[in-house]
Amino acid sequence: MKQIEVQIMGQSYLLGCPEGGEAQLREAVERVDAAMCKIRDAGKVKARDRIAVLASLNLAFDLAAQQAAASAAPPPVAAASSAEGGDADAKAAQLIQKLDQALAGDDHLL
Repeated sequence: MKQIEVQIMGQSYLLGCPEGGEAQLREAVERVDAAMCKIRDAGKVKARDRIAVLASLNLAFDLAAQQAAASAAPPPVAAASSAEGGDADAKAAQLIQKLDQALAGDDHLL
């Protein structure tokens, strides 16, 4: 297993990383670092361990919301098989699916 050094909130960590997973791990580190720095910069919480717990809860909540939205999305519409209208029907179905996904999370804004 490969080890990489990362920085989270200005502190260095040496993390184990499976082969081929470095980009994904670095992306996760960036998310965690951004979440922790946002909480720290708000100025209400000073202790690093509390900041880490709040950041992890926020990230877990966001992930659960994304998974719930994905599971609530309707299944993809099957494309028509006719030679003339098949392409247009498939594109329309894809567009409708994208609109449904985009509007699915709109209820939490009100």
